Amino acid sequence: MKERKASSTKIITKKNKRENNNTVSSETASNKSKAVYIINYAKQFKGTRYKWGGTSKSGMDCSGLVYESFKSSNISLPRISRDMAKKGNKIKLKEALKGDLLFFKTGNRRNSINHVGLIVDIRNNDIKFIHATTSNGVIISGLNETYWLKAFYEARRIL
Repeated sequence: MKERKASSTKIITKKNKRENNNTVSSETASNKSKAVYIINYAKQFKGTRYKWGGTSKSGMDCSGLVYESFKSSNISLPRISRDMAKKGNKIKLKEALKGDLLFFKTGNRRNSINHVGLIVDIRNNDIKFIHATTSNGVIISGLNETYWLKAFYEARRIL
């Protein structure tokens, strides 16, 4: 008499499908709430003066702002923008969501990434991002502004 081996194949039922969809939905909801938390954390630094290497209310640089904001949600990122740009997944700008990162090649050093911003809002086809500038400190800018659009290099999703 031959023994039949038990199959480990899972039969998909309507109930299983609902559970799988709920898992995906809860992951998406979790990422969305993490993004909201990270954005709100970053916004508390609006108006903070620029300080190279800074990571606090007494002075902040662009990568310090992003580094500290993600750290507040227990997400570890490199401290330097060009190293941050190696993390997560590269995404198309039209797929960008709140909480994604924008990377730029600015000024005289347009051969490497040297600036990062965190998307805080997307309105009327304009992406708003918070970042630290040498001239105005931590501010929210729009990607449609000529300077930022010209300097834009890529968008990445960490969450």
